[in-house]
Amino acid sequence: MGKRWSEKIKDLENAVSRLDEAIKDSKKIELSTLKDGVIQRFEFTLELSWKILKTYLVNEGIDCVNTPKSVVREAYKAGIIKSGEIWIEMIDDRNLTSHIYSQSMADDIYLRITKKYFKELDLLFHFLKEMNF
Repeated sequence: MGKRWSEKIKDLENAVSRLDEAIKDSKKIELSTLKDGVIQRFEFTLELSWKILKTYLVNEGIDCVNTPKSVVREAYKAGIIKSGEIWIEMIDDRNLTSHIYSQSMADDIYLRITKKYFKELDLLFHFLKEMNF
């Protein structure tokens, strides 16, 4: 995959870095717009993550992956991700974010992003960065 893989990993690196930046900014200043920014960056980073995972799995000969949850399940089986339940929860929360009408729901998702989701996304990035193919 060479250059294309490197580009995807660079995109993921940028997404994870920008999510980290948004989380840090939102902890300095309590504004709902900053929390909204964290949620939006999470959405983008998760989307990019599962698509890159799919590319990796297909390259490894695992073709039965079409949806984000099926990609996560296969990645878990392959030992790429260690916390399959958290990844499924991330996808569920990502699906909710487009339908958030409640500030308390947004606040709950924001807390999960900062407390556990970011760590999982960052771990995946570092794992995939080491895979040079």
